Amino acid sequence: MSAPSRPLRSHQRSLFELVAALARGEASGVADILAAVTPGGGKSLLPVIAASRLIVSGLVDRVVWVVPRDSLRLQAEEAFADPAWRSALNHSLSVRAADNSPDPSRGLAGYVTTYQAVAAAPALHLAEMRRHRTLLVVDEVHHLPALADGETGSEAAAWSSALLPLFQAARLRLLLSGTLERADGRRILWLPYRQQAGAPVPDIDAPGWAVIGYSRAEALAEKAVLPVNFGALDGEASWLEGGRTSGQARVGPHRLSGPGPSATTRPALFTALRTGFARDLLREAFFATRRLRAERRRQRGLGATEAVRGLGKLLVVAPDQASAQSYHAMIQAWMPEEQARRDVRIATSAEADAHAALAAFRLTPEPAVLVTVAMAYEGLDAPDVAVVAALTHIRSRPWLEQMIARATRVDPHAGDYANQHALVFHPDDPLFAQFRARIETEQATATRPRKRPTGAASPEPHPLARETDEGIVPLESNALGLRYAMLRPGPAVALARPEATEAAPVPPSRIERALRARVAAMVTAQAVEDEAELRSAPGAPLPHRYNAVLKRLFGNKSRAAMTVEELEAALAWLERNRLQDHLHLLEGDSRYAWSVRRRWAGMERRPG
Repeated sequence: MSAPSRPLRSHQRSLFELVAALARGEASGVADILAAVTPGGGKSLLPVIAASRLIVSGLVDRVVWVVPRDSLRLQAEEAFADPAWRSALNHSLSVRAADNSPDPSRGLAGYVTTYQAVAAAPALHLAEMRRHRTLLVVDEVHHLPALADGETGSEAAAWSSALLPLFQAARLRLLLSGTLERADGRRILWLPYRQQAGAPVPDIDAPGWAVIGYSRAEALAEKAVLPVNFGALDGEASWLEGGRTSGQARVGPHRLSGPGPSATTRPALFTALRTGFARDLLREAFFATRRLRAERRRQRGLGATEAVRGLGKLLVVAPDQASAQSYHAMIQAWMPEEQARRDVRIATSAEADAHAALAAFRLTPEPAVLVTVAMAYEGLDAPDVAVVAALTHIRSRPWLEQMIARATRVDPHAGDYANQHALVFHPDDPLFAQFRARIETEQATATRPRKRPTGAASPEPHPLARETDEGIVPLESNALGLRYAMLRPGPAVALARPEATEAAPVPPSRIERALRARVAAMVTAQAVEDEAELRSAPGAPLPHRYNAVLKRLFGNKSRAAMTVEELEAALAWLERNRLQDHLHLLEGDSRYAWSVRRRWAGMERRPG
């Protein structure tokens, strides 16, 4: 088999050589291939390389590619249809984005589906796997937790239960991930593990497995991803605490960059993302993008209105849908009306044209700004993104790594690699600093400050305050100053979680108390966000109803009775899901009758 005419990255070349060996019968003991590729490092070509060689050699008949979200199905189709790679790899295979209709391949080389679709019709997909010798590709496999005995109820567990028979029926398996850890610390479905320093880590030497790694350091060395520049914006926030029965007390102003995570960190961040600070950070990101686009136009001799690729785009990640709509309106107000309609789009699950907005943002010169919540944070293949406004409350490492990676893809239309870099604006809170420090510690590096001008952004004169009966009421916030620093890559990121090698163990009771407090804070935060959007009504307070929903989702076990693993699982679930979407679990319980009626009535919004 001749090497492809188009250059491959080292991990792509490794897979090419491995499947060539499989085709020649020289690696017959390998049935599972794990590709651990840094986010943005180029995983989407790996299934094309594998399928194009293995189908031609007759080892498999079909490829079934399972992705975590519907928006990624079309990107998978595009990977097989890319004319440059069809020529370079000398393949003519096509796959289709399938739903759960019969005959999902329709005469093609295979199909792409989602975790949700497999869980909705497991028998259909299992029958397809048994009918043909299949290469099963599972994208972002870390979303699938290893199943505990008798585990039921959670969405992720349902995905794992539905996909496990497909794993077992496949002729070969290619598992892809940008991170080999889950936010809840659980093992990943199907992966082999071994013990290291008292904690389980993926066993890269397990029999029958071939592991292909591609770290951020390797990707940077090969110029496969861009260096990251962080713009950390500090600020102050004030809010009210306490319910109506106990009275409300003003808290703050508190600095976002206050020393260490404390009781004020999350409420300060919650307030900042919904008041004047959010506008200040948005302005920094918006005008940085505008300056970048103007400079690239100047360098290429383009007019102010010419629509071309490679000028750079802005991705705004909001904490919730209401904030996303507010951010969308803010950015549009900074532009002439016609330009705003053309250049700024919003993509959330509440928007009917969300997928069209995502496709336009990825594939066309305009729009130049996309506001989203979670639809575009993982797997979005949009090399034009040069700037990210990280206005999200989530601080789990895998989530943040994926979000940052949206801007680290090399843009082939933007000129020389040396003139490109990712710019991420974020609140300068201790939790984000911990995320940065954790990556840099694993990479054995330190942050190198870069001398850039700092300044104070103007405060928002009309804060977007919300009123609620429970939790906190955001009052106001403003930005104080901006500092830049570049993340310097070092050796490959370790597969083991750093917690496994910490010298001083933390008592289990202290861990449980801290986790219970974090779960309570996240439930309250969701209630505050949602109660501000819903009409108030008699009945149990919304946090009380949300706590009941969470209890039902986790086997009717209270937080006080949960183990550390169960509390971590609850935190991971809350980071990715909304409790309001599961209020139907309270149906039939008179204590929560209003919430069920409102849920199935469409959750009417506050007027105006």
